[in-house]
Amino acid sequence: MKRIEHTLLSPGLGSSRQLCSLHFGRAGQGQKVYIQAALHADELPGMLVAWHLKSALQALESAGHLHGEVVLVPQANPIGHDQTLLGLQLGRFEMASGENFNRNYPALLEGVYRRVKPHLSGDAAANTQLIRAAIRAELAAWPVSTELQSLRHRLMSLAADADIVLDLHCDFRAALHVYTGTPLWPQCEPLSRYLGSQAQLLATESGGDPFDEACSRLWWELQEKARQDGLDVPIELAALVVTVELRGQGDVRHELAERDAAAILEFLRYRGVIADLPAAELPPLDYPATPLAGSENLCAPHSGVVTFLVAPGTRVEPGQPVVEVIDPLNDRVSVLSSAYGGMVYVLESRHFATTGMGLAKVATPHAFKTGSLLSA
Repeated sequence: MKRIEHTLLSPGLGSSRQLCSLHFGRAGQGQKVYIQAALHADELPGMLVAWHLKSALQALESAGHLHGEVVLVPQANPIGHDQTLLGLQLGRFEMASGENFNRNYPALLEGVYRRVKPHLSGDAAANTQLIRAAIRAELAAWPVSTELQSLRHRLMSLAADADIVLDLHCDFRAALHVYTGTPLWPQCEPLSRYLGSQAQLLATESGGDPFDEACSRLWWELQEKARQDGLDVPIELAALVVTVELRGQGDVRHELAERDAAAILEFLRYRGVIADLPAAELPPLDYPATPLAGSENLCAPHSGVVTFLVAPGTRVEPGQPVVEVIDPLNDRVSVLSSAYGGMVYVLESRHFATTGMGLAKVATPHAFKTGSLLSA
């Protein structure tokens, strides 16, 4: 294992932070895998999974079973982990700018396409290498003027030329679920099966330029750009990028982390990155993939005490009660249910609602949303 400390741009006199990356296997020989945890710094299950992965990858590396390179970043957001206010970890937004740590990553399409267009050929593998070189060149030219930008730049630089990128997050209270690009679902499905994922949310563009789409969307957009220009050249979907939501914020337990780490390693066996044993047989898919545009938000119609009537990971029928909001002053009781039916994959962790507050998310097969599909 090789450990590299990346110093971020200093925000002020006398202070600086480091991002640590752990490198296993041999770069340039086989696939590259990039795994990061806690980009939202208050989402900690992934850090425990990363710790279990670290020891497993060290053993696999020592035994010569890694065919390729695995880059592991157990703490993807040292800025957010230093933001504690009155004992509360504030890890989703940077306090200096108010920006979400998982938004506003660079859109590289135009610059990359300009670099590669004259050189694309009928060789798909050569085109992939050409595009990855252009991505690295675009990132090298990307201006950085704040600590947050330097963090985004470093994370993108570590991940952007990887074959597999796993971004480990969690939600408030949730079933394990994943987000990935619609064109990537065939590649992602085995991972969802090994993880036991209970919802799979697909989109070609969710809005806000999150980290996962900055790494993945470029590839199918390049396919479209070349098609529009009449270029008959093969461009692979060469980056499987998946946001893995490891249940809820309170699910930081060894038995869960060991299970999730084992599932990720099984997927790497399936992909040929680990060559010690054949991959286990694929388990069944718990719930089919659905469009992110079909994620139904159940919101409080008024303020009150919240009672959840189902657990995350429950399939509900149309009209089935999911949440109650009770106003004890005026005896108003509102029962929230899904209009479409589907998988309840996220519940709010708080039990007091303000008017309009989102309380539950249901994965449905009906794509009814437009515009930005992500929460703030």
